Amino acid sequence: MSWPVGIHVDEQAPNFTLKDERGEDWRLADRRGHVVVMLFYPGDETPICTKQLCSVRDRWTDYVATGAEIVGISTDTVESHRKFSEHYELPLTLLSDPDERVTKLYGVRSWLRRRSARAVIVIDAHGVIRYRKVEPLSLFRPKDNQVIEAIRMAQSDGAGVGAGGSMLL
Repeated sequence: MSWPVGIHVDEQAPNFTLKDERGEDWRLADRRGHVVVMLFYPGDETPICTKQLCSVRDRWTDYVATGAEIVGISTDTVESHRKFSEHYELPLTLLSDPDERVTKLYGVRSWLRRRSARAVIVIDAHGVIRYRKVEPLSLFRPKDNQVIEAIRMAQSDGAGVGAGGSMLL
């Protein structure tokens, strides 16, 4: 099976609209001028995903201090996201991609059927991808310090992005 690579570092981020956990439209285009972090994850209420998003919650002050907007994205429904967010008091917006449109657009499909891979994509204020890390097997959650460092690098217009699209950490 061939997996799409999706977008690359230094490319313009494709715009999209998804529903958030309240059922409201969230548009990437509306965030131009701000750094946006998209945390793709396989599913609500699963052990690793719960640890990942609760870790973001527990480090929320550090994330907020960056000034970036942090969103979680999975193929779960709006209702699933609402319950998950309430259950763990998650401060970040959760976006529902039930038809996998954005998951496919960004090339972050999981080996698990109809699921997003665990991925971090950081978009700078100009709408350019500055960091992209995808884990198709999704066994390990991203480290908060690495995500926060990727945000800081995006704020400096990608000065720390190395050859091949990897972040120099």
